[in-house]
Amino acid sequence: MRVFDFDGTIYDGESLFDLYLFSARYDMKVFRHLAPVLRYAIKYKLGRATLEQMERGVGKVARKYLQDLSTSKSIDELRVRSLNNAAKAGLDTNILTADASIISADDLNGGLKSLVSAFWDRNMSKIKPWYKPQPDDVILTASFDVTVGEACRRLGVKRLIASTIDPATFEVTYLNFNTNKPKRLRQVLGADAVIDEFYTDSTFDQPMIDMARKGFMVKGNTITQVK
Repeated sequence: MRVFDFDGTIYDGESLFDLYLFSARYDMKVFRHLAPVLRYAIKYKLGRATLEQMERGVGKVARKYLQDLSTSKSIDELRVRSLNNAAKAGLDTNILTADASIISADDLNGGLKSLVSAFWDRNMSKIKPWYKPQPDDVILTASFDVTVGEACRRLGVKRLIASTIDPATFEVTYLNFNTNKPKRLRQVLGADAVIDEFYTDSTFDQPMIDMARKGFMVKGNTITQVK
């Protein structure tokens, strides 16, 4: 089994920050969250925040950001546009009805599902060319399942272990950061799960490197075995 960090490892950049900037194309009010987003992004990459600080701070920022998205008319138009495009494509009634159900059930809301889909239409090219998915691959990331999940679907990766959000309350229910990563992986895959190879761009993933038979550091498209 191969396990991969996502941002900076197989994705060229920070997907949550890129999504944040992408959403600002549709609604400028999300820029009010710029300072705290940058602050926690920097703290995360430099390892200068405790798990408790990240859980509290990221949870607060994520909730306010999602609340803004949920009331954005511009972003909700993406959902309506998706339905209109499905109709114009001439999909039969059953398919169109199913598609409408999925999109309108986007309770995170006002169109987050459609926003994420549009984001990956534009950004799948940022998946690094060396990454070739295999059936037993696992993506282990601090980013949220609602965003990275769509990239995994397009890549054909079936197993994603990520941070999670309650779609009804916008509360962060699990922050898959730092020591929470190996903890969550064992919960999902079992205490006896064997990691043949682990790939990351950060030394703060050392607990995962320690768990793996082989560990690799990724810088750009250069991969160096460190264990």
